[in-house]
Amino acid sequence: MTTVTTTIITTMLDYDFMRNAFVAAGIAAVVSGLVGYFLVLRGQSFAGHALSHIGFAGATGAVLIGVAPIWGLVAFTVAAGIIMGVLGERLSGRDVAIGVVLALALGFGLLFLHYYTAFAAQATALLFGNVLAVDHGMIWTLLGLAAVTLAALAVIMRPLVFASLQPELAEAKGVPLRFISIAFLTVVALAVSQSVQVVGILLVFSLMVGPPATAQQLVTGLWSGLILSAGLAVAEAWLGIAVAYYTDWPVSFCIAVLSALGYFLSRTGWLAGRTAPHLRPGT
Repeated sequence: MTTVTTTIITTMLDYDFMRNAFVAAGIAAVVSGLVGYFLVLRGQSFAGHALSHIGFAGATGAVLIGVAPIWGLVAFTVAAGIIMGVLGERLSGRDVAIGVVLALALGFGLLFLHYYTAFAAQATALLFGNVLAVDHGMIWTLLGLAAVTLAALAVIMRPLVFASLQPELAEAKGVPLRFISIAFLTVVALAVSQSVQVVGILLVFSLMVGPPATAQQLVTGLWSGLILSAGLAVAEAWLGIAVAYYTDWPVSFCIAVLSALGYFLSRTGWLAGRTAPHLRPGT
């Protein structure tokens, strides 16, 4: 059995594009799992989805002017993250307004595609992901973005945890909540830009929300939760690629199914009292 398993893995990794896919997915999954943990903890899951939609307009607009899609994606998501951070609580309860903005962003993306139809295939990859098309250049780009993202997260982590769990006390102690909000959503924007390369704009929740939400159902500690979240994200991404390779199903679909399955199984266990209650602000 071991020999057969080894042969299967070796065969799959014989292809350069598969090795690239595993490396790229691993990088994006680690970043998504760590950043997404705080995204779920702060109750801002919708922000990650919003930023990915806004980034679509940036990616398509970048191609229209002759720039690589990822840089347009990064520029638009970071700008949107900063604006959302500045607005802060004024965004609360305004789902309709945010939804309209998201629809507008997708509309601009379609308009840009109208003027550059040759980009249609890449647009599909952006919407649904195509990690199997990642090349060495993109891997180095993802590594650079990951280093910046995780370094920024490390710098703000301590006040971020305080502000997330006890915002009133943090403010009374002098923690700059507005700055932390802006900095964190900027970090989220960078993480979204990387996650999109694996699962696409429409399925960002698969890596940014699924594994972190599952981890918070299973463990209560911050560090154990972060490690589990990143581990689950990597496992789901890699297993999704492997399943896609042998079934010819879309990679993003496989990752999305595994992410949802992991969450629902953990949720069932939690309801039955077999797992630890998850960490929430103010609890």
